[in-house]
Amino acid sequence: WEPEKQWSRQLVQQVNMMQPKPRFLVICGDLLDAWPETEAEIRANQEIDFKSIFSSLEVPCVCVCGNHDIGNQPSMESVSRYRSSFGDDFFSFWCGGVYFLVLNSQYYEDSSRVPQLAADQEAWLEDQLKKITRMKPKHAVIFQHIPLFVNDPQEKKHYFNFSEDLRQVMLDKFYDAGVRHIFSGHYHRNAGGTFKDLEMVVTSAAGVQLGDDEPGYRIVNVTETSITHQYRNLNN
Repeated sequence: WEPEKQWSRQLVQQVNMMQPKPRFLVICGDLLDAWPETEAEIRANQEIDFKSIFSSLEVPCVCVCGNHDIGNQPSMESVSRYRSSFGDDFFSFWCGGVYFLVLNSQYYEDSSRVPQLAADQEAWLEDQLKKITRMKPKHAVIFQHIPLFVNDPQEKKHYFNFSEDLRQVMLDKFYDAGVRHIFSGHYHRNAGGTFKDLEMVVTSAAGVQLGDDEPGYRIVNVTETSITHQYRNLNN
């Protein structure tokens, strides 16, 4: 994973050089590549490298849980290991008048081995959406690994999105609460679309690409009335 280490060093260096500095950096899942239950030794070494490189970051780092972090079929053990290494797998926080929700999207993909954890997140999410409805923040933003959809809210289910029925339920729920931006990864390509005026933003990786994009990151600008964003290649 030497190329990934170099890309990560470039990312940290470029973020640290930004003026003004961003309020935080968010990694939308797949913090490490090695699978937790079949490549444990490799994963342990990758975690050491990840923490060593990102320890130089001069802004807070928000970690989102991805399928490579807990497995395509997460277990109590894989989730526990993730939480021990990187903290909560779902949580919320305020920053500059914006309310952020971080979800563990793998529970929506396959929670067959962790039904209680999925239920815990769902109960928490319902409370959070009620809080957004009641408090009406300037913006309400969601970070999750798997996008609800890649390009079109009516697209068919495939590996990189949510099932159609669940997708519609979640879109309606988020929209009704006042969420207007969802940022995700997983696709290893830049993509996205809209549901009404809710924007689904899919950002490619700072590492290996599956399409024509270059390794990079997305800069997001937040004002009182708008959220805009632009993808930047690491090598530009």
